[in-house]
Amino acid sequence: MQKFGLLPRLILAIVLGIALGAYAPEFIVRILVTFNGIFGSFLGFIIPLIILGFIAPGIGELGARAGKMLGITAGLAYASTIIAGTLAFFVSSLVLPQMIEVGSFLTSGIADAEAANVKPIIELAFPPIMGVMTALLLAFTLGLGIAAIQGDTLRKFMNDFQEIVKKVITNVIIPLLPIHIMGIFANMTYGGKTAMILSVFAKVFVMIVLLHITYLLIQYTVAGSVAGANPFRLIKTMLPAYFTAIGTQSSAATIPVTLRQTKRNGINEDVADFAVPLCATIHLSGSTITLVSCAMAVMLLNDMPTTFTAMFPFILMLGVTMVAAPGVPGGAVMAALGLLESMLMFDPTLTALMIALYLAQDSFGTAGNVTGDGALATIINRISGHKLEKVSEEV
Repeated sequence: MQKFGLLPRLILAIVLGIALGAYAPEFIVRILVTFNGIFGSFLGFIIPLIILGFIAPGIGELGARAGKMLGITAGLAYASTIIAGTLAFFVSSLVLPQMIEVGSFLTSGIADAEAANVKPIIELAFPPIMGVMTALLLAFTLGLGIAAIQGDTLRKFMNDFQEIVKKVITNVIIPLLPIHIMGIFANMTYGGKTAMILSVFAKVFVMIVLLHITYLLIQYTVAGSVAGANPFRLIKTMLPAYFTAIGTQSSAATIPVTLRQTKRNGINEDVADFAVPLCATIHLSGSTITLVSCAMAVMLLNDMPTTFTAMFPFILMLGVTMVAAPGVPGGAVMAALGLLESMLMFDPTLTALMIALYLAQDSFGTAGNVTGDGALATIINRISGHKLEKVSEEV
């Protein structure tokens, strides 16, 4: 199953869920609904720990690597992420209402937990040890404290804690997510609501991939203008990193390829060695486009307010919350679950649909992240006073 990628497993889970919802007896659907309730409660418990485990070590590590270029790189990465999210908001606001029926979750009963008439066999609750905002504040406090005191004890503890959280995501949450999605689709199919959801998936998927490509063109046009280089040549050299990321679904796992291709674009070696690994953890423009677009789709279907004043604070927080998101498939959406629940008021059903929408194209979001890192490295190279070396013709 390890060689069977997450996307194929997700597709298989959706197909099996539809089949079970259509043909299996109610008792089977109830078993899946029971699992969903327990798993959803566990997700609620682990979300504050994910926030704490991701953000505190990430901020502490940034502080430990303080230098002249750190602030510039972090600022560029954050600005790029916010611009990407803002672009996704405006495009989604214009396009999605033309593609999907606003409020159709409400009219079809998907948003109503009673609609499917399938109840769990048992219910178990795992209350989180702290609220999402408390976890965010504590993570910022610890991260800034680690950077300020330069002590090893707390840094090592938080790094070990981060590894524990990564293990939970890699070995528990990610393997069980397809079963969770299968249960969601079995329940929806049993209630006769699957066809609309699948049509939404397809439309949103196409829009998001086109947005990724558009934003990469914008990034490399700016980078090419700053560095005095042909943006299309720069993009061509970075294509191996793009396609590697589609396969790995991990910015961290793609770092060696991103680094090699960035240097082949003529970036100074020291600049590339600094910028690429750093941007792999703090520059998530592709993932932000995906998260904002998917959230907008789910909110429109549920007839929730999608004004700029409602969404922009969410976009601003996304740029911070996903810092040092683990290099595992689905890491960004796991880090964003707390914001979805606390800022956008997503309930467990909407959260599950959001996860399914996101994971369906996680590969392309990751590819957008790492390819965009090459554009930022080009800009940073010029700011640091270096000119592009002769671009290698080898791709």
